[in-house]
Amino acid sequence: MTAIDACLDRQVWHMLTGRQAHLALGGAAAKRLDPRYGPFAALRDGGEEAGRALRALAGEAGDALWFVEPEPVAPPPGFAVTRSAALLQMIAGERPASDEADDPEAVLLGEGHAAAMTELALATRPGPWAELTRCYGPFYGIFREGRLAAMAGERMLPGPGVAEVSGVCTWPEFQGQGLGGRLIRHVMASFRARGDRPYLHTYADNTTAIALYRKLGFRERRTMILTVLEPTK
Repeated sequence: MTAIDACLDRQVWHMLTGRQAHLALGGAAAKRLDPRYGPFAALRDGGEEAGRALRALAGEAGDALWFVEPEPVAPPPGFAVTRSAALLQMIAGERPASDEADDPEAVLLGEGHAAAMTELALATRPGPWAELTRCYGPFYGIFREGRLAAMAGERMLPGPGVAEVSGVCTWPEFQGQGLGGRLIRHVMASFRARGDRPYLHTYADNTTAIALYRKLGFRERRTMILTVLEPTK
């Protein structure tokens, strides 16, 4: 197993103990992402100490914690599984594809675009979106008639040399114009420029997205399991 494989198999744990440790809450046995960024969490292992540490990190009932692991996460005492789904993790080739390039229409999004980004994300649900999700790293958008039509950016940095493309979404009235694909290529080019290989996730049954990602140079790496745990009291 390569170092990249090890990071991607346990990406949340590695992001919260590595390049994005500044976003982590918790100790050595369990960690969660600052909830302002998103709901992700990870356990060091399946032991009792990790379970107790997770319970100390969790809030009241309804505080959903998202785990993305190769296998389903068994709920520690005091937790229940409220959702489970298969994800497909895909990774781009080691060398950039010929069409990975900066897009002249891609605008770097900032604080002044926060409301428009949140409105688009909550309407189209590309993944969990919280107050500071847009601050993981650079997000880019394409505008039409002064309106944010589509966006894409980055999320997890689980290890040296890999970065996750995320937050890819387009308003329904602008879909079918290739805006999402253009923004993904732009984000991929920005990753490559700093030495990161792009990867991403989609739900395993989203055949339309999978077909697009294949055209953009991604290949299937492995199936991952999303497990959502919530405190029972």
